[in-house]
Formats: sequence, structure tokens, C-alpha cells
Amino acid sequence: MHLDTMAASFRQSAAPFYLIALLAFAGVGIALLSQHVFSIPPCAWCVLQRLIFIVLGLCSLVAGVLRQLGHSGSSTLFSLLGLATSVGGMLAAWYQASVAQHLFSCDQTFADRFITQSGLESSLPWLFGIYASCMDARQDLLGIEYAYWSLGLFVLLGLGLLLTLLTRRRA
Repeated sequence: MHLDTMAASFRQSAAPFYLIALLAFAGVGIALLSQHVFSIPPCAWCVLQRLIFIVLGLCSLVAGVLRQLGHSGSSTLFSLLGLATSVGGMLAAWYQASVAQHLFSCDQTFADRFITQSGLESSLPWLFGIYASCMDARQDLLGIEYAYWSLGLFVLLGLGLLLTLLTRRRA
């Protein structure tokens, strides 16, 4: 097999989508581990980012399956949806780090209203329960605040999806 053929095969592969989905779901897993094992209660913006990671992961998973099935147009659509979702996640993490965690309360912010009014908080409290204010939920991991870790992961996932779109265009 020629190197060019292998590179083209990799570009058309679904593996990058599955890796992006795995990383997105791992972000939620780390958040749940922090909450349920290390007793770090989430705020409304933390919980909104969990939802965004789940949606992003699902978009990537669907894009990968569609790519494997040969539906490149539909795969591109789900890649674009995932990319837009990652931008939303970046904005949510940035807002949490720069504004929300300096407030005494997250009550009635967009994140609080959305999670509460959607019914997610009451139907899946172990995943979407809001148990702290943004100021109280401010925590570090290895000297870096969780909100910045989340922002970094959203950037990484967004770049990964952008790369899949750009390599598809060249192939």
C-alpha cells in the first residue's frame, strides 16, 4: 500500500470522529468523577458544559458512523454541528471563567434557566443537578481551574473537527 493511499484512507476514516467522541465523553466522565467521588459540586455553567460535551460527542459519533457507511455529505453536516457545538462550549467555559465564577449566585443566568426549565436537572439529577454557585464551584486541578480545562478541551475538540472537515475537502 502506498503512503498516499494510506493517508487518503486515514482521511476518509471514521477514527478521528470516534476519538473526538471519546474525549468529549471522557470530559463528562471526569466531571462526574469529580462530583461523585471527590465531592466537588457543579454549578449551572458546569452542568451546561456537560450537556454540550454530550451533544458534541453524539455529533462526532454520528459523523463517524455516517463516514463509515459512505455518507460523506451527512457526515460533514454532523461535523459542522459538532464544530458549532464546540464553539458554544468554548463560549460557556469562557463565560464561566471570566464572569460567572465571580458572581455570588448563578441563579437566573442562562445556564441555570436552561438546565432547570428543560427538566434535565429534575429528571437526571446525578448528571445535570446544580448543587453549587459558580463562585463555590470554582476548583483547581493541577493548578488550573476546571473552567479552563473545559475551555481547552472544547478548543481541542473543535480543532479536531475542523481538521476532519479540512482534510475531507482536500481528499
